[in-house]
Amino acid sequence: MLRVVAALIEHEGRLLSCQRRKDDSFALQWEFPGGKMRAGETPAAALARELQEELGVAAEIGRELYRTRHRYKEMTEELELIFLAARVDPGAIRNLAFAQMRWVAPADLPLLSFLPADRELITKLAGDELHLK
Repeated sequence: MLRVVAALIEHEGRLLSCQRRKDDSFALQWEFPGGKMRAGETPAAALARELQEELGVAAEIGRELYRTRHRYKEMTEELELIFLAARVDPGAIRNLAFAQMRWVAPADLPLLSFLPADRELITKLAGDELHLK
């Protein structure tokens, strides 16, 4: 199983949402920043590393907020996706990996074309079923 971590970074009631580049797999789809865990990494350590790589920031990793599994037809392995709260300095964020980034209100998340593995979480966030604090 492929284990992936993603950050829910909130600032002024909005969540940092990132669009994959056009030359990435799942081109131009939206996601939360994060990536694949390496062997021996904890979810928190993996997410801190990924946020440094993708956003150029040191992050304080908080609690696990949501976990799901998804199987993409394009991939051989099932995906386990772990969403964690993360705090960063919004002013220090640099876009090092995405086509674009936006701060999006939870209710507006469904307006973006999120990756299929994220959609169950998006529904919960937009419906105010999952609270970040």
